[in-house]
Amino acid sequence: MNLLENDGRDFEALQRDFRWRIPQHYNMGVDVCDRHASRADQTALFLENAEGHCQTLSFAELKSQVQQLANGLSRLGLGRGDRVGIILPQRAETALAHLALWKMGCISVPLSVLFGPDAMRYRLEDSGTRAVITDSAHLPMLEGLNAELPDLEMLLNVDRGGGGIDFWELLESSSEAFQALNTAAADPALLIYTSGTTGPPKGAVIAHRCLIGNLTGFELSQNFVPRAGDVMWTPADWAWTGGLLDGLIPALRYGIPVLGFDGGRFDAVRCLELLEKYQVRISFIPPTALKMFMQVPNLETRFKLSLRSIMSAGEQVGEEVLRFADEVLQVPLNEMWGQTEFNYLVGNCQAIMPARPGSMGKPYPGHRVCPVDGEGRPLPPGEVGELGAWRDDPVFFLGYWNREQATRDKFIGEYWSTGDMGYQDADGYLWFVGRKDDVISTAGHRVGPGEIEDCLLKHPAVAQAAVIGSPDALRGSIIKAFIVLAKGHQGDEALAAAIKNQVKSRLAAHEYPREIEFIESLPMTTTGKVRRLELRQREIERKQGKGEVHG
Repeated sequence: MNLLENDGRDFEALQRDFRWRIPQHYNMGVDVCDRHASRADQTALFLENAEGHCQTLSFAELKSQVQQLANGLSRLGLGRGDRVGIILPQRAETALAHLALWKMGCISVPLSVLFGPDAMRYRLEDSGTRAVITDSAHLPMLEGLNAELPDLEMLLNVDRGGGGIDFWELLESSSEAFQALNTAAADPALLIYTSGTTGPPKGAVIAHRCLIGNLTGFELSQNFVPRAGDVMWTPADWAWTGGLLDGLIPALRYGIPVLGFDGGRFDAVRCLELLEKYQVRISFIPPTALKMFMQVPNLETRFKLSLRSIMSAGEQVGEEVLRFADEVLQVPLNEMWGQTEFNYLVGNCQAIMPARPGSMGKPYPGHRVCPVDGEGRPLPPGEVGELGAWRDDPVFFLGYWNREQATRDKFIGEYWSTGDMGYQDADGYLWFVGRKDDVISTAGHRVGPGEIEDCLLKHPAVAQAAVIGSPDALRGSIIKAFIVLAKGHQGDEALAAAIKNQVKSRLAAHEYPREIEFIESLPMTTTGKVRRLELRQREIERKQGKGEVHG
């Protein structure tokens, strides 16, 4: 069941000895659902919402409901290769939908509940999604978009009696006897949209085999799993790679119960109460959330936590957060690094390897990552280059949806271009230096400037716009927009608020610019491109001058 064992070997020995064994045929839904006969009556999901309503789902119930849902969706005419959107928070139906769709050979398209109509329309249209599984809160928006989405044929609602096709009626009227499709390990299972530096987001097509490729990292970043009493929790949205493939799905695969909390905006105290209540033992908690935990007074005496491990990723952890985990939470924190296209590649495992504050760790067994030069040649220790990931890897994605050239453009020789710059020290630890491109890392989200700039330009007062990441102590970076106004408009707080609200409502709450600066002109190259690098440097110097960041 495990890929690795805590048998006394050190990290380097596990790296050296490990070999992938990827079967020709493999289905994630089957692997997660159908292996738990011995723990059928044990809890698979603990679920709680903002109102405090609680429920549980056993492994037996999870499997039977997945089977029923797969039959119901098949009756609707959905099958191999069909894209099905899932727009739900951390609810039971989210897990059921992914697992059922994978068993059917469909491609699930997780979409954040934070997306507004513009962001939603683009992703649904680009993917050619045939059906969407959602709740009553999002149904009106989707119904409003339906006329613009010719491929979208059906909307399923998980809230009973709330319009659309009744999810639960469909499930409960269907048989539990379902024969899963015998998918190849390299068949597509997921389509997750990721932001780039230019143009709209691209859909990353992820194969069934990706789950196997995630497991060495999952096992080590959680200091070996499963252990007796383990319960998993992450505040990360199950629509993102982090929440879905670093938390929910691998934990269920190991028979570890998962806590799902549908509570809206992150509340540090409420989350700490949940950690205590459900005796959560293993976790993925992004650095921003940990920094918010750090602001809770008397945390160590107010809450009786059971945590034994924390994995953290999405942005740099830093020494202060590591110290907080060690001294206040008294839990080893393992920083991890990966991307949607190439997940769970590098990290720490303090059970067998000391962490070095500031380092992202070492490549997990089965993965090859190193700084490379412009020709894809590995660089010697201490020399900064782009972090390249070796392409022959089961976790590597299949390519960008309908964008073959964009996929090819990301290779440097035999290495995948991650866009992150870094170096490797003499002991094999990797160190992040910065982004090669303009992607913004804010509170664990990677956001490309292009989609935001396009949304800004739709406001009648905006003539030109450039978006960058501005240094921020809590979030790592915040989104800042530099705006050149159209003639006849005056830049003031009211206009800035209106522009922010437009982005928040049309795209997503995590994509709106928290700061707006009105300027006379944008710095441009001789070929007419915005020099975002110059704007970023200007912003760093401004905040250093105010003592908000340190060089």
